[in-house]
This record gives sequence, C-alpha cells and structure tokens, in this order.
Amino acid sequence: MVNLVLNILEVAVWSGIAAVGFGILFNIPKKAIFTVFVLGFTAGFIKFVLLKLSIDIILASLIAALFVGVLSMPLAHKIHQPPVVFSIPAVIPMIPGYFAYETVLSVMKFTFMETDMAKRITLMDTMFTNGFTMFFILISLTIGVSFPMLMMRKNRIKKMFD
Repeated sequence: MVNLVLNILEVAVWSGIAAVGFGILFNIPKKAIFTVFVLGFTAGFIKFVLLKLSIDIILASLIAALFVGVLSMPLAHKIHQPPVVFSIPAVIPMIPGYFAYETVLSVMKFTFMETDMAKRITLMDTMFTNGFTMFFILISLTIGVSFPMLMMRKNRIKKMFD
C-alpha cells in the first residue's frame, strides 16, 4: 500500500515538473510557476489515483482536466493572469503520447510490413482502438479545460473572491 502511494506521488511530482517545463516553454510569468506546478501535480495525482481505482483513462483525464479548469479561474484572478496560463501547461503532461505512438506504429506495420491477413486484422484493431482512445482523451482534456472557463464568467469569479 505504501509503495502504491509513493508510486502515485512520484508520478504526480513528475507531472508537476513536466507542467512547469511546458509553462517555461510558453513563457509564463515567474510568479505563476509554483501555481502551474501545483495544478500539474494535482491533475496527475487525480488521474493516476482514478486509474488505480479502475476508472477508464478517458474519464480520469476528463475529471483531472475539469479540476484544472475549475481551479485555474480563481487562481488566475488571484495572481492577475489569464486562466490559460495555468490550465494549458498543467494538462499537457496528460496528452496521450503512448496511444499516439501505438497508433502510428500499427499503421506503419499494417502498411509496409505485414502480409499475413490475420495479423493485418489484429493491427487494424490496434490502430482503431489506440487511435480512438487517443482522440477521446484529447477531447476530454479540451472539454475539461474549456468548459469551466465557458461556464464561469469573469464577473462571477470576481464576485466570489472579492
């Protein structure tokens, strides 16, 4: 149990570090770096806890991205920065690179290497499974970040926290 908690915390720390790296790449202000780390850490923590609880990766990504989207609004008001400064770098580490890699690898094998029809059908299944999983994770990240910003207007946030 302790090993599981340490494993999740390690992955969450790396998610926070990756979020800060992407934030620095996008030239976020220095005063926003710690906030981006905390949001990236928390998003990674939520996603991987949900995955360990056998929640689907698409739903886990959506919940973590919703958390980032909701929390970035009041933090943006408090630090006087646009919410995108916090939300985008925090969710970039959740982009499904593994599924994209497997999709491209299956397409390449299907197109250029495999001649056995049974293996080609398996590769086609792999292409579509990984491709659609990647697509729906990207959609869930987009919805999770943008939906709270669309639902909560700037005036409401200012009234809540002033």
